[in-house]
Amino acid sequence: MRDEISNAVPIYLKVAEKIEDAILSGAFPEDTQVPSTTEISIHDKINPATALKGVNLLVENGVLYKKRGVGMFVSPGAAEKIKQRRKEEFSKNYIRDLILEAQKLSLTKEEVISLIERGYENENH
Repeated sequence: MRDEISNAVPIYLKVAEKIEDAILSGAFPEDTQVPSTTEISIHDKINPATALKGVNLLVENGVLYKKRGVGMFVSPGAAEKIKQRRKEEFSKNYIRDLILEAQKLSLTKEEVISLIERGYENENH
C-alpha cells in the first residue's frame, strides 16, 4: 500500500485507489483482468473481505465489471471516469482549501499562480 496515504483512510479505499492508479497508469487497460481479491489480500497482507469491499466499490462506480466465474475486469471508459471523479475531488479537496489559505495569507491570485508554477518547476528538476 502507498505509505504516503494517511492511516486515517480506510484500507478498502486504499485498495480501490491502488487499482485506480494502476488503471490510470495503463497497467490495467480496458477489458483486462485485475488481480483477484485473494491475490490483493495476500499481496497487501489484508483481510480478503477488506479487499472485496474495495473492489466492490469500483464495481459500484462503474470502473470494474465482473465476468462470472472468471473475475473482475476494467470497464470501458474506466480511466476517464476515474479522471473526472478525481478532478472534481481535487477541486473540492485541494483547490478550495488552497484558496481559503491564500486568502488568510492575503495572497493575490497572481501570487498563488506564481507559487503553483514554481512548484511545478521544482518537481520537474
